[in-house]
Amino acid sequence: MSESSAEAVVAATANAAGAAGAAGWRRAGIAGAAIGVLAAGAAAGVAVERLTVGRGMRKKARLALDATGPYGSLRGTPGRAVADDGTELYYEVDEVEAAPATADESASSGTRRRRLFGRKAPAPVTVVFSHGYCLGQDSWHFQRAALRGLVRAVYWDQRSHGRSERGRSQADGVPVGIDQLGRDLKAVIDAAAPEGPVVLAGHSMGGMTMMALADQYPALIRDRVAAVALIGTSSGKLGEVNFGLPVAGVNAVRRVLPGVLKALGSQAELVEKGRRATADLFAGLIKRYSFGSRDVDPAVARFAERLIEATPIDVVAEFYPAFTEHDKSGALPGFRDVPVLILAGDKDLVTPSSHSEAIADVLPDAELVIVPDAGHLVMLEHPETVTDRLADLLVRSGTVSAANVGGHGSTAQQPGR
Repeated sequence: MSESSAEAVVAATANAAGAAGAAGWRRAGIAGAAIGVLAAGAAAGVAVERLTVGRGMRKKARLALDATGPYGSLRGTPGRAVADDGTELYYEVDEVEAAPATADESASSGTRRRRLFGRKAPAPVTVVFSHGYCLGQDSWHFQRAALRGLVRAVYWDQRSHGRSERGRSQADGVPVGIDQLGRDLKAVIDAAAPEGPVVLAGHSMGGMTMMALADQYPALIRDRVAAVALIGTSSGKLGEVNFGLPVAGVNAVRRVLPGVLKALGSQAELVEKGRRATADLFAGLIKRYSFGSRDVDPAVARFAERLIEATPIDVVAEFYPAFTEHDKSGALPGFRDVPVLILAGDKDLVTPSSHSEAIADVLPDAELVIVPDAGHLVMLEHPETVTDRLADLLVRSGTVSAANVGGHGSTAQQPGR
């Protein structure tokens, strides 16, 4: 997109927002939906082009892809944690069954019982997965399929996302911040993994959530965290990200986008109707926003659409300001004493790989992996690479033995792949 076209889209967005505010959103009708499309288009740098395939055909294709790719279908034992403001946070646990006893162990079971009588078995290591903005726990589908049965794992939905409750303090007008998300993660750990070592894995906003946890609960990191995986995330300076736009265009977007999102969030019902009516346009934006390669599996691309579409527009608007304020570079040294994986896509337009490199500068002993031809949703676009590196991190931290990893490093043969 050229600078002039980017500026034109931004100007149209700002003018439409002002007109809708003056005349009333309900009288604006489809103009309200157009604002959403224009705002998203300006942010992603995508020109609106003529669609040449019939709408009915495209709808049938989406339904077929939904049936073909049963991603996000894996479920675990459900639970709920309560945040400090009373918000209920939904999580699921994938447990690991105890290995069956060998013949020798069975023969000496009486002796073994006497030896363990009165002792408490050590708590297993738990891997806690935190998802990103406008996603949910199911965004870890491929990693979950590959690691299932290998480690005890907790997958949770951040407040106002997925199956978690809308933030109660936000209903009272309190802005959501990354520090709040860090406290939410602490509540989930207290409820789902109150004892034993913990491995923290986070994508995008999930990684920021982990940094907020480290900032507010350094003793927890020191005493219980065995390893850390930071995937497609940032420790700050997100206000400098250009989203693939030229300088003039991104500056214009930064001026108007917060106000546009606030206006959209205040008329959520109308805008949601507009999002459904313009699903094809949003699909193109989501693909550019999420992936770096052109040959993404259509079923995976459709899965990403479903995850993002499930996030209400008022939640999108509610969370957006928190990212420009996010700065947790001072919390990163808390991870220096444990194995750390830092991974990003080289074509990430949301949290560019330079942000991962900046984290690696603070954590020089960490493993830094820049995945070629990968965008922001690298764990969906290149699942084998992400799972391989996570499995290696679990081995390095002593969470699992190398002999146990075996075929778990690839999702090619796992359910839903």
